Amino acid sequence: MLAEPFNWHPGMWNMLIVAMCLAFLGCLQAQELQGHVSIILLGATGDLAKKYLWQGLFQLYLDEAGRGHSFSFHGAALTAPRQGQELMAKALESLSCPKDMAPSHCAEHKDQFLQLSQYRQLKTAEDYQALNKDIKAQLQHTGLREAGRIFYFSVPPFAYEDIARNINSSCRPGPGAWLRVVLEKPFGHDHFSARQLATELGTFFQEEEMYRVDHYLGKQAVAQILPFRDQNRKALDGLWNRHHVERVEIIMKETVDAEGRTGFYEEYGVIRDVLQNHLTEVLTLVAMELPHNVSSAEAVLRHKLQVFQALRGLQRGSAIVGQYQSYSEQVRRELQKPDSFHSLTPTFAAVLVHIDNLRWEGVPFILMSGKALDERVGYARILFKNQACCVQSEKHWAAAQSQCLPRQLVFHIGHGDLGSPAVLVSRNLFRPSLPSSWKEMEGPPGLRLFGSPLSDYYAYSPVQERDAHSVLLSHIFHGRKDFFITTENLLASWDFWTPLLESLAHKAPRLYPGGAENGRLLDFEFSSGRLFFSQQQPEQLVPGPGPAPMPSDFQVLRAKYRESPLVSAWSEELISKLANDIEATAVRAVRRFGQFHLALSGGSSPVALFQQLATAHYGFPWAHTHLWLVDERCVPLSDPESNFQGLQAHLLQHVRIPYYNIHPMPVHLQQRLCAEEDQGAQIYAREISALVANSSFDLVLLGMGADGHTASLFPQSPTGLDGEQLVVLTTSPSQPHRRMSLSLPLINRAKKVAVLVMGRMKREITTLVSRVGHEPKKWPISGVLPHSGQLVWYMDYDAFLG
Repeated sequence: MLAEPFNWHPGMWNMLIVAMCLAFLGCLQAQELQGHVSIILLGATGDLAKKYLWQGLFQLYLDEAGRGHSFSFHGAALTAPRQGQELMAKALESLSCPKDMAPSHCAEHKDQFLQLSQYRQLKTAEDYQALNKDIKAQLQHTGLREAGRIFYFSVPPFAYEDIARNINSSCRPGPGAWLRVVLEKPFGHDHFSARQLATELGTFFQEEEMYRVDHYLGKQAVAQILPFRDQNRKALDGLWNRHHVERVEIIMKETVDAEGRTGFYEEYGVIRDVLQNHLTEVLTLVAMELPHNVSSAEAVLRHKLQVFQALRGLQRGSAIVGQYQSYSEQVRRELQKPDSFHSLTPTFAAVLVHIDNLRWEGVPFILMSGKALDERVGYARILFKNQACCVQSEKHWAAAQSQCLPRQLVFHIGHGDLGSPAVLVSRNLFRPSLPSSWKEMEGPPGLRLFGSPLSDYYAYSPVQERDAHSVLLSHIFHGRKDFFITTENLLASWDFWTPLLESLAHKAPRLYPGGAENGRLLDFEFSSGRLFFSQQQPEQLVPGPGPAPMPSDFQVLRAKYRESPLVSAWSEELISKLANDIEATAVRAVRRFGQFHLALSGGSSPVALFQQLATAHYGFPWAHTHLWLVDERCVPLSDPESNFQGLQAHLLQHVRIPYYNIHPMPVHLQQRLCAEEDQGAQIYAREISALVANSSFDLVLLGMGADGHTASLFPQSPTGLDGEQLVVLTTSPSQPHRRMSLSLPLINRAKKVAVLVMGRMKREITTLVSRVGHEPKKWPISGVLPHSGQLVWYMDYDAFLG
């Protein structure tokens, strides 16, 4: 049933026109009007609107009405007009003015704002058409030029598509006016859903029209990170790097639990709710290369994207998760789950992140958040290495200035013992420069922060505190895109987080009682790229008759597969076992022959292995190791699709291997890719023959595709399966089609071949290949059997058991 369109009565028109004339008489005298802006708040009677958005819009009006723009505010929802108007009026009762504004002026501005604010029902396509008609009629009556329209989506994401379609079809502003559409998180649940949502929105809006809000970017301490780095560029240039930074902590702790929000939390959990967005955004601001002009939105967004591109992939060992003990009971009660239900959703998480670039290589970034913790606080803390050695005893150290005291820079986001946003800089670091909107602060006597008294810091707080949504609404109005999440950066973030989320989906979190009773239960440590709890779990993880089995409880399984040795385990244990076996093989080869020749496959499966070798195998004889490629895509070596590029990103840049021991495949010669006349395959074969005794690699690492291919040897294609050629050009069924590959005869000359097979997607081909004989033309992997060497299969339980 269609709702009745909202009727604008003549009396209401007159009231609105009078209010607009009164509101802008002053600015008509001061300057020429720059145009009219219509702001439509969808979900105008919801919690977010009542708590933050109406106040933010009122602050925007106070800031901008006297600077040449006129405004009208349309509160919209699905609620019928009369009830909606009542709810909106109630929300507007709590509007407040800045403390320094005289009460009479405040009352005057509030009255003007209320007269400019109208409720309307937006439920059908006709409702949107009526809104557009009314905005145009209003402009015609007042004689104002339209500057633009802002649609703020304070509604659930499932409603986005219909609203977007209606705006695009019947509510766009006229020529010369801008459209800005504001979206609130969540922006998807994983990479796939985020891309799907982005594609849907992209059919209705241009990228420059969309403003995805992460309210953390409006928090004053967070918004100050780039300006602070820019204003103190001279002091920070020599310090802001791996040589001087010990670690970075980005923290958001909450004392409240998820009661009343378990429906949302069961779907998202703490990593999706906080780490993937708020804390990751802070990380990019701390870690990005500082643009020459930090006011350039394009430069800032480009540099943030570069951080995402340099993030090292996360493994399950990169994170620890917990859950407060009463959470499952709350879920059962609120979502009517059976008594036997026990949630695996984490309410606490800490993640160790590394950035693989020259500035931050080796520096741990720790992201942590949780509910039902001992305090409410948020901060980004940069802890600098202390390389001083003081001869005098501590009692003789210069107060707050000694180089032996901790050196740190803290962007205190809010709450905690300070109770407000702040920037803290150790006095033994440098005296910072901040804009006039920040002032030096004094805290209560005896206050200690991060192990030091407040007096040991240069401490600054905002002259006037502002709510994050108020700050962001101002940036939306002024078109500052650098304070918002672009589609490209959003998908880059989900691309980084989704593999970890999938790996943790079935991991039982550590239970904790909540609040001060947590004690040291959630304390953690990090080493060799892994996080782990400092204390053993004192209670069982899942209620039941006995302790719940964990992946680490399962021993590595040794068996036979296709008459060859099989090693099977959970993925982490399997990668650890394979890395240990490769190192042992390398040590033996170097001891006997003085060198180790290792041929590595590309793709996604060996990435975790490369990272394990790079971060946890300090005894590996890299100086005596020659690295070869099993196969390569016919793209430039710098292309992200290149197997060599993957090897470079995840292994080579982290180990000390002589550059002359690295042998990429020559797919790019004479400015051409894999041209037969360039004889790249023959060149690589000659290089192998010259350097590898009997062309017999010490170890070849292979994978197995879902179609049974290995290296770049594909079913129904005879190239490389037999004959005398050591290296061949082949054709793949997927892009890029052209490939270079070691041939099956060359692979079978190896002293040892390891086949790594991981993931549930490989279960079907694993079962099939276990039953077939020697049929390399149908299943090239079935042709792998070293003539005088050893073949070992490494399969995780997902691939082996399903």
